[in-house]
Amino acid sequence: VGVVAESKHEGFAAGDAVVCMGGWQEQAVLDARLPGMVRKVDASKIPLSAFLGAVGMPGVTAWVGLNHIIEPKAGETIVVSAASGAVGSMVGQLAKAKGCRVVGLAGGTDKCAYVVDELGFDACIDYRKHPDFKSLGAALDAAAPKGIDGNFENVGGLILDVILSRMNAFGRVALCGMISGYDGQPLAISNARLLLTQRLKLQGFIVSEHMSLWPAALKELGLGVATGQLKYRETVAQGLAAAPEAFLGLLKGRNFGKQVVKLV
Repeated sequence: VGVVAESKHEGFAAGDAVVCMGGWQEQAVLDARLPGMVRKVDASKIPLSAFLGAVGMPGVTAWVGLNHIIEPKAGETIVVSAASGAVGSMVGQLAKAKGCRVVGLAGGTDKCAYVVDELGFDACIDYRKHPDFKSLGAALDAAAPKGIDGNFENVGGLILDVILSRMNAFGRVALCGMISGYDGQPLAISNARLLLTQRLKLQGFIVSEHMSLWPAALKELGLGVATGQLKYRETVAQGLAAAPEAFLGLLKGRNFGKQVVKLV
């Protein structure tokens, strides 16, 4: 996100706040005629950085996966991994607004406290305290005693494996990320037969392939953030030189909420 310094396009003027494909750099020359390259945003009621997170791609990812894959109904139990992150935090709040019981998984006491106390989740499991299948399964049983109807999955690995074992019949899984496998190692599912016996829907998705849904998502997310109904948190790295380490920290869970780099 940034501010237009100079424009030769009739749709943009100097001083306009924009979301753009500008790269990791302090200045960029963009062709505004190309679809998706740059769009104007109203930063008068929403901080500009929020258009990178809650009112940007992560927020839309949460909205699309929850509403169009999980399709939650009031009274159902939804489980969200990486619950304190930019995507997971939005999923949980949107699901709560639909009358669901929401259980998050996050790494660390502070993140779990934030998920419950500030974001309004019903429960949060610190996965670091439950490093094996049996322990994590018991924690999920306690937090979701009626089983799991929907899962918004950002992590994969052991977490997805255990969640699948607790899914109710006709449960839905929105597979958004597999961050536990970003080191390139294969991620096994120990009992894939559950997909059949529980008649589960497991669908991976990339939010950029659902551009027709973005306007409706951004309208709801923008209103929620502007009115304070949707809350978010950011970890800010200062300066372009900090970007590589910030990116690596993201993959290791060092960030709290959306990781952003403030360039100038």
